[in-house]
Amino acid sequence: MGTFFDWFTALLQYMRTWAAIGLLCLVLTWSFSAQAVSTIDPQLEQQVLQIIREHPEAIVESVQAYQQQQQQKIKQAQQAFLEELKTNPQTVIGESPTTGSTKSKTVLIEFSDFQCPYCAEAHKTLKELLAKYPDKLRLVYKNLPLTSIHPEALPAATAAWAAHQQGKFWQYHDALFTNQKQLGEALYLDIAKRLNLDLGKFKRDLTLATPAITKDIQLADKLAVSGTPFFVINSPNFSGVVQLSDVNSILADAK
Repeated sequence: MGTFFDWFTALLQYMRTWAAIGLLCLVLTWSFSAQAVSTIDPQLEQQVLQIIREHPEAIVESVQAYQQQQQQKIKQAQQAFLEELKTNPQTVIGESPTTGSTKSKTVLIEFSDFQCPYCAEAHKTLKELLAKYPDKLRLVYKNLPLTSIHPEALPAATAAWAAHQQGKFWQYHDALFTNQKQLGEALYLDIAKRLNLDLGKFKRDLTLATPAITKDIQLADKLAVSGTPFFVINSPNFSGVVQLSDVNSILADAK
């Protein structure tokens, strides 16, 4: 009886530990809401903290297991994306703006931010590559406005999308990067006028851009894209994430 009681007591303690850890996760989630914080039972909070002090290794193991699960999900999403890009590139391209050869076997996906200075530099290199390999490259633009550090990134992406609805995305895209230091409402309207866009339609389309831009952002999140510019390429001799500096050699080697 004593042996069984000891075993049963240990089991209960183990179950309490993991139950408390589960409650801790809820507490941490609730902590993001000021209203929820006010409803937390102080006694429960102290019990959870006490278990953490007594079993810190359980927390570490749980965090590590969660991180591994997340990394595996990201890896699977990336692999599925690359496979889709190989077998059915149009599904990946969707309604995104493209330039270059529509018959090219090499597709370069770019995640970019109109206020990012590194994207502006990449823009110059991409123009050179498109001119050098007009029949070998198809470039696809995906939006990833880093709004936390670039306040004009989303408004600029919205304006470019509106221009895209009138077939002038790439001209508008080039003008935004050329005038990157002047990004703002006045510039967006001025570029639209210079490109002879229908201003009434342009202004209406500004209110309709959110779903398309959000879709690009969600794709970037799914692929764990953390910065811009970010490139993924599918070509006859290479497929995967690529540095822009390597694209020239990939295109040169492509048959």
